[in-house]
Amino acid sequence: MINHSNENTLMDDANSPEVNKQLLGIVSQDFVKVSDQLKEASYQIRKRGFSTHPIFVAVQKEIELGVLLIGKTELENEWSYRASMLDEFIQRNLVGLESIELFKENYKNPDEYCCLFVIQGDFAGFIFIPYPED
Repeated sequence: MINHSNENTLMDDANSPEVNKQLLGIVSQDFVKVSDQLKEASYQIRKRGFSTHPIFVAVQKEIELGVLLIGKTELENEWSYRASMLDEFIQRNLVGLESIELFKENYKNPDEYCCLFVIQGDFAGFIFIPYPED
């Protein structure tokens, strides 16, 4: 899925700042439409003890990763959003064992930022996007 030199390392050439800015630009307009629901889902995932590291998968095609939270066009959005967590990413080898600590170190405050795993075509990458302020 991720086409780069070491598929099990989280922060390498495929997740460069330039790529992250490009992904951020692609999903930011759509994210505003669903941010309140994602923020509440993140809170509930953490409050109920499922994970301290919720991850939301943003996709335009069907994928078997996480559980569907917001379907495409449900809130006039162009992307589907699926709720997942770090454990599932580890189990599916999307985050390698050697990258777990790096992921946790780079994971931003989930009350302020949404951790999105954006899948577009053959590329996938993590971005942290701030929730809009009320």
